[in-house]
Amino acid sequence: MALGVWISLILYFLLMLAIGVYAWRKSTSSSEEYILGGRNLPPAVAALSAGASDMSGWLLLGLPGALYATGLVEAWIGIGLFVGALLNWIIVAPRLREQTERYDNALTIPGFLANRFPSRALILRVVSAIVIVVFFVVYTASGLVGGGKLFASAFDGSYQTGVWLTLGVVLAYTVIGGFLAVSLTDFVQGCIMMLALVIMPAVVLMGPGGGGLEQARATLSEVDPNFLSLTQGLTAVGFLSAVTWGLGYFGQPHIIVRFMAVRSVRDVSTARNIGMGWMAISLLGAVGVGVFGRAYVVRNGLTIEDPETIFIVLSNLLFHPLVTGFLFAALLAAIMSTVSSQLLVSSSSLTEDFYRLFLNREASEQQVVMVGRIAVLAVGVVAAFIAGDPNSNVLSLVAHAWAGFGAAFGPLIILSLIWSRMTGSGAVAGLVVGAGTVMVWTWAGLNASFMGGPGVYEIIPGFTLAGLAIIVVSLMTTAKGEFRPLSR
Repeated sequence: MALGVWISLILYFLLMLAIGVYAWRKSTSSSEEYILGGRNLPPAVAALSAGASDMSGWLLLGLPGALYATGLVEAWIGIGLFVGALLNWIIVAPRLREQTERYDNALTIPGFLANRFPSRALILRVVSAIVIVVFFVVYTASGLVGGGKLFASAFDGSYQTGVWLTLGVVLAYTVIGGFLAVSLTDFVQGCIMMLALVIMPAVVLMGPGGGGLEQARATLSEVDPNFLSLTQGLTAVGFLSAVTWGLGYFGQPHIIVRFMAVRSVRDVSTARNIGMGWMAISLLGAVGVGVFGRAYVVRNGLTIEDPETIFIVLSNLLFHPLVTGFLFAALLAAIMSTVSSQLLVSSSSLTEDFYRLFLNREASEQQVVMVGRIAVLAVGVVAAFIAGDPNSNVLSLVAHAWAGFGAAFGPLIILSLIWSRMTGSGAVAGLVVGAGTVMVWTWAGLNASFMGGPGVYEIIPGFTLAGLAIIVVSLMTTAKGEFRPLSR
């Protein structure tokens, strides 16, 4: 591998570590600072941190790979995600920012649920923390798979070395700097990702061997006359399974925790506009990488064994080593920004909702921060072992974890913020039914084949049944003694 690539990557790693040290020196003395950055994130940092922690390696590996292999019809996933993210900023963000602070300054999603429904506080904290840790271990593993694939494909190195190297760098700045380090690195990484997703499709289309837009369209029509169709071959079930990815946003702890940390409710609208602009540009770039990348590969007689490596292959082929290193840094940024956020949220739940609740109620702030750092290490190591299979598919791993969180927490968060009649018993029912449905649906293979036809994405039954469980059980029980959603 050319020296220029290593120079770019080393500079990127040093920048991430420097941000971690800066955040450590600035504020990690209390649990609120370590877990939520003191609730003082500027709008731009909150917006790009939410976006970067959301998209992960899926944006540069999974989505372009799906488009490369199947065609533009896979773009419905991105469309559904965009709509879901926008509604999440509108419905959840301002209310969650206000209510988590008002209800006894909750620092975690389980903590907020416990404060909102004091009659079922203990079971809500425990069950929701278990769901967070279980699904985040799988989600984190998907990011480490991306790091392993990058190392194996781009550097002809060991897949396992790539997994552990990615984890090592993420652990370094997350353990040191906590939430502020994660958010600041997310901001930088989000900028790098967006720039890479603007550069790559433009060069693939207009650079040497690209041929321009008309030539790309002609080439793809020869590959498959329906390759550029958004609807050809799309069934009702397939359409719903794609666009309902957007439902997952309402229940992703690593995303909505950014809403809790933004500087003020007034800043939420500014953060929303910045975040949605970033997301639109990044998703369009990812679509361009997959679609135009397929045209480039066909025109130039290349062979790619794993479609999810199209971004890596094109980076190596088309750019100067220094730029290639920057593009690889963008891929690592997508992976590391999500992994770090997931590790920190898992650590926060283990610390606040297990250690402080059951083991040491009188723990000092320094003890809580130290336990949080140990929990980050533990979750990361477990995820690395799960990521040990080099044949793992990034998109499928993300899909399972995304559905698990979306079904377990999505209806629960929305209704807890807007429905005064909701009860603690209803909250527990929704949490258990949502997570359980996703697990059973996946175990039974119904996401691959349903009633002899195509599979149904597990978030659809999970989200629906969880919402129904909350409503039915809440109407059957009393809301006496519960806090009410705050009017806005």
